[in-house]
Order: sequence, then structure tokens, then C-alpha cells
Amino acid sequence: VQLQASGGGSVQAGGSLRLSCASPRSITSVFSAYAVGWYRQAPGSQRELVARITSSFDTNYADSVKGRFTISRDNSKKKVNLQMNSLKPEDTAIYYCNSIKMVDSTWTPFGNWGQGTLVTVSS
Repeated sequence: VQLQASGGGSVQAGGSLRLSCASPRSITSVFSAYAVGWYRQAPGSQRELVARITSSFDTNYADSVKGRFTISRDNSKKKVNLQMNSLKPEDTAIYYCNSIKMVDSTWTPFGNWGQGTLVTVSS
């Protein structure tokens, strides 16, 4: 499943952004069967998983974004969204989405990484 992230931009601290992860070329039944994760990579840091949603709509968040970010999916539109509220300067990063699967008890990306979308939060 090829996923494309969009919706990034520049905001001030405390602001909000909504990122979208789309898979326009996927068949709906295939898209809906996959878990999807939102990742981010800040300069000089490793890529980290910040939120994920399974095919059964189960969600999980990194502690750093819990209570501020909300992941959701609309299978009819083949999209997974990430609503980001109360943004902080430390949320500044390139955000990516990818299909994920459980490997040895760890959610692991297995699709191609796209270009991602840049989020910049200023203080």
C-alpha cells in the first residue's frame, strides 16, 4: 500500500494542524486491512512512531503526544488523519505515514517511505 502524507505547515506554539495520509491507488478493501502509523523525524534524531491505528480502529500514541494528537481513519476515502493540537516547538519534524505490521511484538513499517510533510512549530 503506497501512502502519501500531506498537510504540514508552519504554526505557532499552541496551534493546530491536521495531517492526512492518503492511498488513492489502493483498493478500499486492501487499505482497510492494514494498520497505519504516523512517524516523525526531527533533525539529528531517529524516526519515531507517534501514533498508530489498526484495521479495527484500535489506536495508540507515544507518550510525548498523548492527549494532544488524535489519529483516525476513513476507509471509504482511503485516508488516515492525524489531528495535532497544542503543538509545541519540539513537535517540529518531518512527518511520515506508513503501513505497519506486528513483528516480534513491535510495530514495524513495511511500505515505501514517501517524502513526508514538514511541520514547523515556532515559539
